[in-house]
Amino acid sequence: MQVYKFGGTSVGSPERMRNMAEILRGKKDLIVVLSAMSGTTDKLVHITNLLYEGMKKEASEACETLREEYSLLIPELLADDQTRNDGLEMVSSHFDYIRSFTLKDFSKNQEKSILAQGELLSTALFFLLAKEIGLNASFLPALNFMRIDKDGEPDMFYIEENLRRELKNHLHSDLVITQGYICRNAYGEVDNLKRGGSDYSATLIGAVINVSEIQIWTDINGLHNNDPRYVPGTRVIRELSFDEAAELAYFGAKILHPSSVVPARQKDIPVRLKNSLQPDDEGTIISSAYKKQGYKAVAAKDGITVIKIKSDRMLQAYGFLRKVFEIFEIYRTPIDMITTSEVAVSLTVDDDTNLDKIVRDLEELGTVEVESNQTLICVVGDFIAERTGTTVELFNALREIPLRMISYGGSRHNVTLLTDSKYKADALMALNQELFNTNKHV
Repeated sequence: MQVYKFGGTSVGSPERMRNMAEILRGKKDLIVVLSAMSGTTDKLVHITNLLYEGMKKEASEACETLREEYSLLIPELLADDQTRNDGLEMVSSHFDYIRSFTLKDFSKNQEKSILAQGELLSTALFFLLAKEIGLNASFLPALNFMRIDKDGEPDMFYIEENLRRELKNHLHSDLVITQGYICRNAYGEVDNLKRGGSDYSATLIGAVINVSEIQIWTDINGLHNNDPRYVPGTRVIRELSFDEAAELAYFGAKILHPSSVVPARQKDIPVRLKNSLQPDDEGTIISSAYKKQGYKAVAAKDGITVIKIKSDRMLQAYGFLRKVFEIFEIYRTPIDMITTSEVAVSLTVDDDTNLDKIVRDLEELGTVEVESNQTLICVVGDFIAERTGTTVELFNALREIPLRMISYGGSRHNVTLLTDSKYKADALMALNQELFNTNKHV
């Protein structure tokens, strides 16, 4: 058995849905995980924001606008009159439900129920299409088996027990269609997986039933060796290890969320990234296999804040860093990168939600400086200690780029550099030229 996950662009229009159906035609023993249609979740978030602000009339109007968009999709997607009627009734039912929130007080818990409608709509529409064109498909609601615990983490025991039980009712189906992203929480309320969304759903499903491969379908041919938005002529990386993929995903490669790799890595299940517009392309395969291949890719992460704490109390003292880390733990703020000297420590975060409180507490330890609008650049590849010359090559590439921080040696898979965001594009271009556009590293 395999798991195929299709992202929002793959289900983003009637044409894309029909294209996806052809990819699935003839497949067997497959669980199909779908995201919401591209743009839908953002529009649902807009509706919930209006409701939070008490703007019920505007929320109702936004709901009706989105209802009309979905209603217009039906005649393009479905050919049979009865199936079209079923589709219109289904769409009407979902938007009547969303609109019901404009008639009463709105709470945080209800937001998750509204956001879930995107995945519920996309899977219902595709299931209607699948039946109409003769695919042997069945429908399995994710809310029947996907659950998080009180800490917001996947409840693996619950997921496995309930998914295996549910699948016994679908033994005669070639395709089992379900939703990504959405789940229930420990109290039975509708919730979502947040980090990694539908990718996370796909790898969790794959892990608990131990599938042979998980495929993540998007609209590009896998992970690229640099950001094609800034660097022309990038190429697809055909093979990556789980560690390398996690590094790239964490440091900005948008095609995959770092959390989504974890369940597959724990069960050693390969993850393949594919392009639904070019299904014959082999894509990128992520597995436990590791090839020493020099430099593989560069990724960048924006929105970074640097915090520098300077204190004479650091000098030949123990316990200082523990106090620093405890402050970040209190405010549940992860640290990306850290460098230290005898009297100072610099670190970076990408979440500034509690920045003012963190700085206030850090000022009890020493002088604090904060600078925003920074970018982390991650070079992924083979950085084993015995290999010589890597720092020379990196610094040569970035000789015209001011660097704020450098992290080397913490991992055999990456070197991380920090620079002002205004230098990001130049840095990516320079690294691409030095590391990938010559023959010496191939």
